[in-house]
Formats: sequence, C-alpha cells, structure tokens
Amino acid sequence: MILKKIKNPYLRYTTILLLAFTLIISLFILSVYVGVWGKIPSKKELTTLKYQQASEVYSADSVLIGKYYLQDRQPIPYANFPKHLIDALVAIEDERFYSHSGVDYKSMLRVAFKSILLQDKSSGGGSTISQQLAKNLYPRTKRGKFNLAIAKLKEMFVASRLESIYSKEEILYHYLNQVSFGDNTHGIESASLKFFNKHAKQLTIPEAATLVGMLKATYGYNPRVFPKKSTNRRNLVMQAMYKNGYINEKQKDTLPQTPLQLNYRDFNYNDGIAPYFREEVRKQLLKWTKEKNAKGEDLNIYTSGLKIYTTLNYKMQLLAEEAMQEHMKKLQSDFEKSYGKNAPWLTNKSIINKAVKQSLPYKKLKALNLPEKQILDSLNKKKRMTLATWDKDITIQASTIDSIKHYSKFLNIGSLAVDPKSGEVKVWIGGVNFKHFKYDHISQSKRQVGSTFKPIVYTTALEQGIGPCTYFSAQEVEYKNLKQWSPSNSGSKDEAYLNYTMQEALSKSVNTVAVKVLEKAGIKNTIEQAKKMGISTDLPNEPSLALGTAEVKINELAKAYTTFVNNGKHSTPFLIKQIATSKDSIIETFKPQISKEAAFSNETNMIMLELMKATINTGTASRIRNSYKLTNDIAGKTGTTQNNKDAWFVGVTPKLVSVTWVGLDNHEIGFKSTSLGQGANAALPAFALFLQKMNKEADFNYITKAKFKKPTDAILQDLDCEPIKKDGFLKRLFKNPNKKKRKEFKRS
Repeated sequence: MILKKIKNPYLRYTTILLLAFTLIISLFILSVYVGVWGKIPSKKELTTLKYQQASEVYSADSVLIGKYYLQDRQPIPYANFPKHLIDALVAIEDERFYSHSGVDYKSMLRVAFKSILLQDKSSGGGSTISQQLAKNLYPRTKRGKFNLAIAKLKEMFVASRLESIYSKEEILYHYLNQVSFGDNTHGIESASLKFFNKHAKQLTIPEAATLVGMLKATYGYNPRVFPKKSTNRRNLVMQAMYKNGYINEKQKDTLPQTPLQLNYRDFNYNDGIAPYFREEVRKQLLKWTKEKNAKGEDLNIYTSGLKIYTTLNYKMQLLAEEAMQEHMKKLQSDFEKSYGKNAPWLTNKSIINKAVKQSLPYKKLKALNLPEKQILDSLNKKKRMTLATWDKDITIQASTIDSIKHYSKFLNIGSLAVDPKSGEVKVWIGGVNFKHFKYDHISQSKRQVGSTFKPIVYTTALEQGIGPCTYFSAQEVEYKNLKQWSPSNSGSKDEAYLNYTMQEALSKSVNTVAVKVLEKAGIKNTIEQAKKMGISTDLPNEPSLALGTAEVKINELAKAYTTFVNNGKHSTPFLIKQIATSKDSIIETFKPQISKEAAFSNETNMIMLELMKATINTGTASRIRNSYKLTNDIAGKTGTTQNNKDAWFVGVTPKLVSVTWVGLDNHEIGFKSTSLGQGANAALPAFALFLQKMNKEADFNYITKAKFKKPTDAILQDLDCEPIKKDGFLKRLFKNPNKKKRKEFKRS
C-alpha cells in the first residue's frame, strides 16, 4: 500500500531496494543468530568459561622458576588488577565500557563512517572489550569479508550474552586473564612476568600502559622487538587515560618521560635457572598425573594450572650454577690445551665415526634408507651455523660433522646437593648446557664411581670389627686367582715398606690398601652394606669393587652418603613437596623417605666422619683448605676412575651432602693426565667455589656454620695411633721392594 502511494518510479524502486536490502540483512543477522553459519554458545555454556592454564613450578623459597604449558597463562583474581591497569584498558580500548551492554553502536557507526565513506584504515574495529573477549574465547577460523561479517555478528551476540551473565568486573577479569600478548603469552599476569618480571599488581602506570598498548598489535607493539613504537603507543594510552580523567595533568606531562625499562624473562624450556631440574620435575609429574587420571581424575600438567612446590633452593641453585660455569669454563680450556691439535675428537677417525653415527641428523637420514655415501656427503656440506662456546656463541661456515666434532669435546657435569636429614634436593645441575646437552647426568647417567665407593668399603670393615688403627701394607700385590690382577697406587712414592691405618689410607686414597680392606671385610658384606646405605644398583661381586668399578647414578651415591650425617639412616633425594590446584588447594603432599633402620652403628658413624675429615684436612681433598681457604666443617672423598674417564667429589657438611661428577659423554675420551682429570682438580673446585659463595651469604649461615658432633673420648682414643708404620728391620731385610707379592684373593 505504501509503495503504491509513491508516485515517483525512481523513488519507488529505491525504496523497494532499501526494503529488500533491509530484509536480506535482517534475515542474514537472524540466520547467524539461530546458528545457520555455526553454533553460537548458549548462556549456559558461557556461565562456565574455561581456558588453558600454565602449571607453575616454585622453588622452596617461593620463586617461580618455570612453567609447563600449551598456552602460557596464569589467571589471577580481579583484586590483583591495579586500578590504573583497568583505567588504561578502558581508556584506549572501550571508553564507554561501563555504559553499554556489550555492543557500542555509537562506536560502530563511527568506525563504519570512517572506514566506508572516508576510507580511513586507521579507524579501528569498533569492538568493545566484551566483543574482544568473545573473539578471544572463540577465535575466528575463516578468512574473507563474508566470513568476517559472520564473525563480527557472532561476537556481538556472544558479547551481549556475556554482559547479561557477568558483571563489568567479571568481564574485565575474564578478558585480562584470557587475552593474548603474543609469543604464546596469554593473560596480564604472564605478560607482566615476561616483560617486567613482576606480578601484575606491582605494575606501574607506564608499565601497565605498555602492556595494554600491545593489545592493538601484539607483535608490532612488542616492547622487546620494537621499543620505540611501543613507547609511542604507551604514551598514546596514557594520553587517552588523561582524556578520560584517569590521570591528572601533571602525570600526563611527566609519565611519558619515563624510559621504557624491561626486565624480560622468558619461561623457555631450554633457558632459565635449573633447566635439568625442571625437566626431571616434568617427567615425574607426567607419571603422577597418569596414575591420578587412571583413578578418575582429570589432570594435565600443560593445561590444568597446577602449582608445583619443589624442594629446590633458588638462591643456592643460582650460586651453584655460577660456580659450575666459572670452574667448567677454565677446566674446558685446560682440557683442550692438554690435547692440542692431536685431540681425539679431531683426529681419531673411529671416535669421530661413532659420534656421527650416534647423532640425530645421521639417524634421520639413515631412516630414509639413503646410501652411506649420500648421508656423509649431506652431513659434510658447509652452511652458516651458530656454535656455542664458553665465551660466546660463534657463527661460522661449518658442516654437521664439524658441529658434532665441536660438541664432542665438551666436558660435562652432574652436581647434586641434598639436605641429608630429609632428602630434599637443594641444587640440581644435570649438565653444562641444557639447550645442547639434554642428557641429565644425575637421573640418567651411570658412571664408575671410583674412590668415592671406598668409604662404603671402610664402613663395612668397621662394622665387621676391624679397628681404625689396623695397619695394612701398601705393597702392591698380584692376585694369582684374578688373572694376575695387580692394583697399584697413583704417584711415584715408594710404599713397599709402608703400612697405613684406615684413616691414612682413606684420606690418601691408597688403592692397594682399599683392596686389602675389602678382602678382610668381605665382598658380600660390602655389597650388603651398600644396600643398607641406599645403593640399589647391582654391584659387581669382584675385588675391583674396592676401587669403584661399580656404575652408580649421582642421586644414588648422594643417598648413600646421607647416612653419615643422618644417624646412619639414608634419605632418598626427592624434588616435589606439594602439588596444588590453581587456587592453591593441596592435591598431594610428598613426605621424605627415610630408612627405618640405621645402616651402621653410631661408633662407626663417628669414626667414618673422622676418616673423611682427614681427606679434607690432609688428604686428596686438602686443596679445599689450602687453595680455597675454606674453614667450614667438611668431610668428603675424591674419586678418579681408570684412564681418567670420570672425576668425582663428594662433599659432606652437617646440613648438606653434595656430589659432583665431571667427564665426557663419550666414554672413549678421558682426561690427558691424572693431574688434570683427578677428582681433586676436575670435580672438587665446583663444590669449593659453591661453598665459598654460600659463605658470603648470611641466609646460608645455618648450613655454612653448622658443626659436626664432636666424637666421644673413646672414639678419639680408637683413632689415636701413628698414621703410617714402617716395616721392621727384619721384614725389610727379607722383602724385595721391586718384586710384587703374589697371593690369592680370599673371597668370603
């Protein structure tokens, strides 16, 4: 009827077109609303918003040391958002946030006018915070103008529903915990920790404005990548804050002058403090969640937002890593100089070929069934690559085989420090560089322990009633029933006429005596004693056990040594104390595992500590006193294996047991000389430098100033004897010092 009244045909056709267009648009909007172009989440679905949360790993002294995540997100309560953060967000992103109901039609018209009529590409998107939240919750999956229109409409509908369910505070809570800041960083807390290494509630106005400014273009305004653009954007945010009355004129003039100061901390898998420790925690968590989920739980270490409270002492770990780097850098230099141009990783074709064939690049090409020549040709091709060194990374033209040779020469380390009373791991260094050497030498590697096994042999002897002042000849013996095996001592000292007490023999690490002590104590008794002290690895039932030919993990050796400062009871090293939900509701608590029975008597305990103190004061580890000037109460043992393949040092203090191993991953390569590769030179300094650093920190006085219990008068009397006794005249007269004594080793 209305159309018939319009006489002008042009006006009538125009009206028809407008009505048709309106109808089409209305039907299109309706079709989106009813879900023709994809389901729109209902109010019920929107009442239970869930998003992935990173699990957080904390040290025992409450420092966030790492995260496990698919999306790096740490939700925090609204109360932890500083007011100026909210003000900055509203001012720049949605200044009518508090007055609209999810969609700001006035802003949309402004954007449409500028974009369509004025072709202003910088006009913005006109989306409210609620719409942006909808977009983040349900990301767009299809491109194109038509799909963009559908996505925009969906976001408007979802935004309106969100506003009908949640208060404005709750919208802001979800938005700031959900929104992406680029680099797989989601939520304001994770962004704050990454860029400023502080919690969101501690952000200053300029810092908050910097992060809010990133939301327009997370890469383009990334303050680490484009500091100048980010600063300009930050200042624009603060200008908007002034315009909306959130900061005063003085702040508007002074705050933009604040320099952009980042304290960037990327929670990267390869980098950061204690990477080997974090990886071991991750492995244990995967096992734990698998067991929990089998019982009906629904836990995922990458998405459930768990909080893992560990035993690690952040400050102690930091000092230990510093000490490790100082020592290993110098040792690596000395090691390479000792071999010079004839180094086996450069000239020994057999070693090089084995290293190449064990490498991942070789195995990948081999899996493609390529001919050997083609594989080697590919691995020999030069290209620009970056290689790590102790000084700095170097970028050179090199082949994959050059890279394999380069990394084959690196000495590695495993260093563990535990609280002997509880077994809590305080320091965990699994290697020199997690990025290039993923293999953890604490939890994965078994190496011959050398002379660090001798205290277990001597403990057995004491438990078998052999007194500490029993003398053993240092003369070399050839054992007829052991294929003429003839263990000898290092050094050139003539010991044919000398007899040592157990204290002197242990402190000087005399091999010939250790074998004789084992013979008298009994191999089976020694193996049983080792088990009582926490060694679960199968030990060789051979006399060479006295010299440490057994291959044992570092954490297992540490467990055995805890007995000496825990009343004879071993404590199992453990890493995780508690696991909680994202809201700090405790799911599980892990208690120390301490043996019920003492592995030896109190008397044996006191004597062994005195024997190992002598190792530090006058024996093979005396450089702790002489070179490093450490006056702490320390007991310990050095260890060096055959051909200088493995260097060890165990440091025992009343409150801390520390085990350090140094060597190469390639078992075929050892140190060039004993002077360089012995435990006292290759492993001990890492402990000594670490303790030096701890001595300077008052926080660690409870460890560094702790004292061993004084031995009783009876024990001191048992130890009161000359350390070395020379053979009598007649014995010397009938003994040929240049001829080995031949006998059978008595097994018992």
